[in-house]
Amino acid sequence: MDERSDSTVMHGEYKVRGGKLVAVELTAWEGRIATAHVFGDFFLEPDEALEDLNAALVGMPTEASTAELGAALTARLEARPEPVQMIGFDVEAVAIAVRRALGHASSWDDLTFEVIPPVVLPPVMHVALDEVLPKEVLEGRRGPLFRIWDWDSPLVVIGSYQSLRNEIDADGAAKHGIGVVRRITGGGAMFMEQGNCITYSLVVPTSLVEGLSFEQAYAYLDDWVMGALAEIGVKAHYVPLNDIASEQGKIGGAAQRRFAGGVLLHHVTMSYDIDADKMGEVLRIGREKLSDKGTRSANKRVDPMRSQTGLPREQIINGFLECFRSRYDTVESTYTEAELAAARELVETKFGTQEWTSRVP
Repeated sequence: MDERSDSTVMHGEYKVRGGKLVAVELTAWEGRIATAHVFGDFFLEPDEALEDLNAALVGMPTEASTAELGAALTARLEARPEPVQMIGFDVEAVAIAVRRALGHASSWDDLTFEVIPPVVLPPVMHVALDEVLPKEVLEGRRGPLFRIWDWDSPLVVIGSYQSLRNEIDADGAAKHGIGVVRRITGGGAMFMEQGNCITYSLVVPTSLVEGLSFEQAYAYLDDWVMGALAEIGVKAHYVPLNDIASEQGKIGGAAQRRFAGGVLLHHVTMSYDIDADKMGEVLRIGREKLSDKGTRSANKRVDPMRSQTGLPREQIINGFLECFRSRYDTVESTYTEAELAAARELVETKFGTQEWTSRVP
C-alpha cells in the first residue's frame, strides 16, 4: 500500500443488469485515489488490462464523477497496443463501483425500505401521495419506501405532459363515469378501475442510480419485479425506455420524477384484468403511438397478468411483497395522519382542480 494513503480500505460493488459483478477496493490520500484494485466475476482480455484499470483510477480525484472516471478508464484501455474485450461489464460499471466505494453512490444493500402494503384510498389520493412522500423522505421523516396502491373508484391518470383532449375521449369517460387526473411524472395514461391493475411506487435516494443513464435507471429499479413475475410464471423483460412486456405482450409501464435534494420517485402500473373495450372508448390512442409497437390495436397491447397466471390479484400482490422483502432490508409501515392530510390538501388545491388537469389542453 502507498505509504501516503489513508489506511482505510473502501469497498464498492455494482452488479451489471444481465451481466457480472464488479467490485473495487480503494484507499485515498488528500482528495485523490491512492490505491485501487478492481475484481469480480467478469471476463477480460487481455489479462494485463486489469492492471490498466487499476492504474487508470490511481490519482483520480475522490470527487470525480462517473463520467470522468469512465473517461479515464477508457483512455487508459485505448492506449494499449491491442484491443481490450470487457465481457459482462464495462468502464461505467467500474466507475459506479468506485463511486459507491467512495460513498457517493449507494446500493440496495445500503438501504432499509419502509414497506406500505395496499391501503384502499381514492386513486387521486395515491397520485397526491406521490408528491407528499418524496418530500417526507427529503426532510428525513421517512426512509426509502416501497408502497402498493389500492383504490375504490375508477380513474384515468394521465402523464404530466400529455394533452388532455388528445388522450381522453370526453364522451367515453362521461359514459362510463370515469374521471381524469394528471400526475407529476411523464409517460402514458393509466386506466384504473377497482382490481384491474397493480401499481406500486418506490421512493429512493438518487444515489441508488448514480452513474446510470435514464434508460438504465428504469430497468435497474424494476429488476426485482422481473424476479417476482418469474416466480408466478410470467417471463417478463424490459422494453426501453419504460415498458414491461412478456412473450404475450405488454404488461405495464414505469415513470419517474427526480426531486431537487436527491430523491427519486419511480412508479409502475401493470395490467391485471383490464376491460380493453371500455379502455378503448375512454382513451384515444393514436396510430403514431402504436406504429412503433408493432400493432394496430390498443386492445392487443394490453396483456393482463390474470390471463397469463390464473392467479387472484391479491395473491400476485402478496407475491410481489414477499419478493421485495426477501431481497432487501425492510420494515413495515403505513401512512401517517399528517401525510394523508397533506395529500387531501393537494387534492383540493392541485390534483383535483381542472386547472391542473387541463394544464396541457
